[in-house]
Parts: sequence; C-alpha cells; structure tokens
Amino acid sequence: MTIGSKLAWDDTVLPFQLDVSDMRGRVARLDGVLDGILKQHDYPPQVEALVAEMALLTALIGQTVKLRWKLSLQVQSKGPVRMIATDYYAPTEEGEPAKIRAYASYDADRLSGAEPFAQIGTGYFAILIDQGKGMTPYQGITPLEGDSLRRCAEAYFAQSEQLPTRFKLNFGKSTEKGGREHWRAGGVMLQHMPKASPFAAKLEGSGDILRPADLVDGEEGENWNRVNILLDSVEELELVGPVVTPTSLLVRLFHEEQPRVFDAQPVRFGCTCSEDRVRQSLSIYSAKDIKTMTTDEGTVTADCQFCGAHYVLDPATVGFEAEQTGNA
Repeated sequence: MTIGSKLAWDDTVLPFQLDVSDMRGRVARLDGVLDGILKQHDYPPQVEALVAEMALLTALIGQTVKLRWKLSLQVQSKGPVRMIATDYYAPTEEGEPAKIRAYASYDADRLSGAEPFAQIGTGYFAILIDQGKGMTPYQGITPLEGDSLRRCAEAYFAQSEQLPTRFKLNFGKSTEKGGREHWRAGGVMLQHMPKASPFAAKLEGSGDILRPADLVDGEEGENWNRVNILLDSVEELELVGPVVTPTSLLVRLFHEEQPRVFDAQPVRFGCTCSEDRVRQSLSIYSAKDIKTMTTDEGTVTADCQFCGAHYVLDPATVGFEAEQTGNA
C-alpha cells in the first residue's frame, strides 16, 4: 500500500486506556482533514507545518469534549507567525464526525530559515472550551514554552490542569504513485488519569513552568516513567500509519499495560461560517461605519479566514441601524 492511499483509519481519533498504569490517551491519524485546511491558503512551508501540528494537537485534545461543545486552541505571538487558531466542533449526535478548522496569520517579510517553531516569538498558548448558550466559556492560558507546539501543549496541561501529558507527533507531505502530494499526520497523546497531585499545590504560584514529571512521584511516577519510555520507542512511520493500524500500534507499544480501546471518533474539515454569522458580526457597526467598509462597487464584502468563503452583502442591510429598521 502506498503512503497517501486512503486508509480506513485516516481522519480518526481512537481513545484508549492503559489499565495497569492508570493512563489514558488517544491515537490520531489525519489525512483529508489537513488537505481541507491547508488547501484554502497558500502558506509558506514553515507556516504550513505549524498549522498542521496545531490541527493534530486539536484533534487529539478535542476528542474528550462533550457533544455540541467547541474547543479552540490559540497561539498568540510577537514573532513572524502572529497567530494560529484552530476550532474543534464536537458532533451534535453520537456517531457523527467532529469538525476541525484552522488558520494562521503571519508577516511574510519576517519569516526566516526553515525551522517552523523559530517563527514564533514570545507569547502565549491558550485553550478555550465553549459549552453553548448560557454557559460561561472556559479559558486557560500559559506562556509559550519549549521548542515546538507540542511542548507548549504539554506545558499547558502541567501548568493549568496539573495533568501529566505527553505528545508524540509526526506530520508532513507524502506522495502517491502518480505524483500526487498531500499532507498526512499522526500522533499519540498520553495522559495520567485526573487525580489531585500533592506537587500541584506545592508548585502552584511559584512562577515556574511545571513539567509533566513534576506532578507525579512514588508508584505513579514509576508508572509514568515506564509508559513514557515505551511511548518514546515509537517510530515516525508508525505514527502516520500507512501500514500499522492504531490498534496494532497500541499493542506494539503498550501490550504489557493492557491497553483497552473505545470507539474511534471520525473527524472532518468543516467550517461554520455563513451569511447570517457575517451579518451578526457586522451588527455592532453604525451606518457611518458600514459606509467606510463599502467597496467602489457598492457592496460590503467579507472573507472567512478559515475556509476562504467570500460573502457579498448590500450595505443597506447590515449594521445595527439596518437591523433596527428591519425589526420596526
């Protein structure tokens, strides 16, 4: 089977649990999702790689959110890549696919070299969870840390959630027979089951960035170290999975930990933009403001940064004054 051929386990997230060591995790494989995200933009290679990594992290983390919830990951930076934003929309019904979208904003003239993470400067990594109307959104923020986005995510879970967490990721372009090139990605997320850590209270507020190993000791620490040694034995090609299925990978890595798998969550590229949402976003502006947005052709236009959809609206029908007239 050639790398790049559509596989049954592509665009899925498989949850699992390691009963012996009291760990949980997910295995993700992305194919069409990344194609859907990245074909909307002509990103430079460094930016493409960052968006791919962020989308993979989003798939791994987002699988745990409840039906109809929305999870967002954001990086805000002072570097050439100013922002990366991703959204994970949980299914509305059991068995339906989740949806992921992502985009980045950057200064092309400031990009330098080939190392993707070097394009991100000081800033923060954030996770936001929207539970729906009438509920207060959750938000957690930590400073950017380490040498990759996965390290930032690990630091976030240690610092903000006091949950030891590790990621092993691989992503890049693959080529099918015939020359078609497209993105593939795969990864494993490993996390200690949520428990109150005696070290969390001791280190909280110290100003130090917590690492996963700071949160466990004794038998828990031994379990964490052992399972991480097993995780570190994974090969890059196993992660993207052209031959090794997610379940085979878990058995190969963790057979002595008695891995148990649950139902896989399918994921797809998807965007929630619409003309109604555009109108809603413009409803805060006055007629005077709308006039400054009106093009020479007499229209107001808007583009979705996630999917590239282009909206053309009559300026007389948008803005809060137009809304008031329509409701009169």
